[in-house]
Amino acid sequence: MANEGSQTIQKEVFASRFTFVAAAIGMAVGTGNIWRFPREAGLNGGGAFLIALVVANLVWAIPILMAESHLGSRSRLGTVGAFRDFMGRRFTWMGGFMGFLTVGIMFYYSVVCGWSIRYFVYAITGQFQPGTDTQALWDGFTGTPWQTILFHAIAIALVGLIVYRGLKRGFEMILKYTIPLLFFLLVILAVRAMTLPGASEGLRFLFVPQWDQLASAELWLRAFTQMAFSTGAGWGLYLTYSVYLRRREDFALNASTVCAANMLASLLAAVAVMGTIFALRTREFAIEAAESGNEGLAFIFFSELFGEMPGGTWIFAPVFFLVLSMAGVSSLIAMMELTTRNVEDLGLPRRRAVPWIVLVAFVAGIPSAISLDFLANQDFVWGVGLLIAGLFCAIAMMKFGVERARAEIDADSDFRVTWWWTWLIRIFPLVFVLLFGWWIQQTVTVFAPDAWFNPFEPFSLMTLLVQWFALFIVMVLLNNWLANRVSVGPMTMTTEPISAQSDK
Repeated sequence: MANEGSQTIQKEVFASRFTFVAAAIGMAVGTGNIWRFPREAGLNGGGAFLIALVVANLVWAIPILMAESHLGSRSRLGTVGAFRDFMGRRFTWMGGFMGFLTVGIMFYYSVVCGWSIRYFVYAITGQFQPGTDTQALWDGFTGTPWQTILFHAIAIALVGLIVYRGLKRGFEMILKYTIPLLFFLLVILAVRAMTLPGASEGLRFLFVPQWDQLASAELWLRAFTQMAFSTGAGWGLYLTYSVYLRRREDFALNASTVCAANMLASLLAAVAVMGTIFALRTREFAIEAAESGNEGLAFIFFSELFGEMPGGTWIFAPVFFLVLSMAGVSSLIAMMELTTRNVEDLGLPRRRAVPWIVLVAFVAGIPSAISLDFLANQDFVWGVGLLIAGLFCAIAMMKFGVERARAEIDADSDFRVTWWWTWLIRIFPLVFVLLFGWWIQQTVTVFAPDAWFNPFEPFSLMTLLVQWFALFIVMVLLNNWLANRVSVGPMTMTTEPISAQSDK
């Protein structure tokens, strides 16, 4: 039996569908939309990649987001409690596994947010003058541990303050204003890029389809990977925000809106970045920038161009890094709220939970702040691991009963969900095997072909297996304690909580 002393009646709900969707879009739109999507789209078939990405959203992201929303809104608990109540006490560990995957990302993602904030400070102080050596600027910053640790601390403390204030006075109030502002600024950057002479070459690089690439299995796998990492499907973040949903919501429309907005943000960022690069430099420079990795594209190659743009130093550099910071912080808020929701479910009130979470996240993030190699390893391990969490969502729906889940979704939705959702959930394991298998194959044949067995190699197969297995063992050992400790939710109580009755 769950710990009676930890029972909670969830009183807070999102004020409206708009505020929920805004928060969910903030969860989905992160730094990857701005620095990863332009590279992936340009290097993998342009418009053909976008077609594959739309299919990936329909097949993977929307069905899993809907499953997460049902898990959160019906259980009114975080990842741990939701899996316990939907799948049974023996499977509580799955919710812990999913939750820690995202917590592991939070530990280094706050470092990335710190980078963005630091570069925003560089921008508003006029650092991006003509001729600035942006490689030296990046190397100087990342090679100075006190700076990377300081801005990591600023990012995690800022987000901690927002989450500490809860839903109404915290993240709902912040996100309902910042997410529209984020899109407004992205439009400004995209329009500015398109007005530069030569920007049309960047648009061709991004959007003109290389139709023959649609026959490439790798293009489809990369599109599904981009979608899985970008939308947050399977991370447990959407599940967490769904805890605060009003009773009647349109699950399919909400998930589709989040995916569409996430893709729009990616497209605007891609136009801004690649349009500017092609306008001011050669195609060879653009391809070199795209192949330089996430940090290289944003902080080295793209930053080099601000000094060459009219108004670039004092207007567009601050706007770009403000957008990057806002995108990072909005996603980090969701990660910390996921952690806080689970800790609250274990019986620790928010006012005590958040300071401890901030402290632990700060300490756990220091290795990533000091070492780029360590950060890259953690991004690789927990990022690929999120595919497993997506599979867990589909398994939870199948264990609960896909048709039963669809009937309950229909009961709380404005529009009925038909056969397509149940069909996609049932074939999800096959899609997972194809995508996950490709990643495993990449680790053995591409990333670390000569050291795949070395757990200390940042991109080896063994580093994935060792860290995942360690997490699996810990969560299985904690299974009964978690199942007993987590609050009793409405699925195991005789009456629904106030939030489930509220439609205000």
